[in-house]
Amino acid sequence: MGSYLRDRAFTDQVHKQIALPIIYEQLKWQKVTLDAAKASHIDMHKGIDYVFKYEGKYMTVQERFRERKYHNYSDLTIRYRRDGNKYADRHESEYYKMKAAYFTYGITNCDKSEVNKCSDFLKFAVIDLQKVYEKIDSGDIFIADNKRHRCILAGNKIECPIKYNSDFSSSFFPIEISYLAALWGNEIIIAQKGFL
Repeated sequence: MGSYLRDRAFTDQVHKQIALPIIYEQLKWQKVTLDAAKASHIDMHKGIDYVFKYEGKYMTVQERFRERKYHNYSDLTIRYRRDGNKYADRHESEYYKMKAAYFTYGITNCDKSEVNKCSDFLKFAVIDLQKVYEKIDSGDIFIADNKRHRCILAGNKIECPIKYNSDFSSSFFPIEISYLAALWGNEIIIAQKGFL
């Protein structure tokens, strides 16, 4: 099984096994069941993994879950570019296409190879992604190919480095969750555990 398929299977299992009861039930978000074609379309073209309903409002969500070996990281990551892809129309990654309103990011208490043993999150955060993109558009969060390993606070702004995967298949940028909290608090962070 390829890396993408392993990651997808892990995330799908974590969603069912622990995200639904631990995160979404606590938020009182009710999952909306979509037909397979619609779910596939919004995933592929809009970066939306799931749709929930809360107080009559639809909540669109992108999820990313990582195994416990990443527990020392305090940032969320957004895939940026895939310039090595032979298809030019696939060079822009989720940053460019994501229309989800919220991003749920979590570090599990299990390894990817033993996902059936996952019982909790060591850390998780539900981020208002639309507000993050507003901060990027306004320049309050800016992405820089600055060769740094982590984000830095630059006054009242967050400077996020572009990071490259070891095989150079794609790039991503991290955003420190504690910086989001320090600058904008509950305006951006809807719920969290372990990041602050």
